[in-house]
Amino acid sequence: MTDSIKFWAVVPAAGVGKRMNADRPKQYLKLAGKTVIEHTLLRLLNAKVFVAIAVAISEEDPFWPELKVSAHEQIITAAGGKERADSVLSALKSIRPLASDNDWVLVHDAARPCITAMDIHHLIAALANDEVGGILALSSHDTLKNVQGSSILGTLDRSHIWRALTPQMFRYDLLKSALEAAEGNPAITDEASALELQGLQPKIVEGRPDNIKITRPEDLALAQFYMEHQND
Repeated sequence: MTDSIKFWAVVPAAGVGKRMNADRPKQYLKLAGKTVIEHTLLRLLNAKVFVAIAVAISEEDPFWPELKVSAHEQIITAAGGKERADSVLSALKSIRPLASDNDWVLVHDAARPCITAMDIHHLIAALANDEVGGILALSSHDTLKNVQGSSILGTLDRSHIWRALTPQMFRYDLLKSALEAAEGNPAITDEASALELQGLQPKIVEGRPDNIKITRPEDLALAQFYMEHQND
């Protein structure tokens, strides 16, 4: 890796968060005095590694322009897409004039406001010389069941199971090409899965368990608890 390699962040934020049963997408719910997405973006900015952060926003989103952070000099607003992969690809295209093929892109969920600079730096250090890239993840400590309907078909070997987190870190051109090749494929639920379809094997980097994703209403209280007890 040379000094010319730059780091970019991409935050897909065009989702509606139906499971929250709220009057707005989950990234705009209040958490410890700010919206979820404000916490997320401020955490990324405070890591002090990114040239810019491209945020993919729905064209019908009335909340984003109201946030002070949306006008930050390091924030680029891109058009959101129908699916997560569409939003990430749109964000990548928005930084195309500025990014080089070998630059690193870290894609992070808008609804993961507890990400720490420690985890970001840990991911970068672990993958700095990797040819493919990889993701933050957590090994599973629970017994896992293979289920059909309400019936258990068997028990999975949890030693081979990891929970994918974000950021997920890949070279700009490699990620863009993989997403373009997989466009419209419903199997692409994260960036790593697009690379996997290309026959590549992203690396696993163990992350912190407090890097939770806001999915249900009770997650807001848990996120606030974690944020109050984090040292980083």
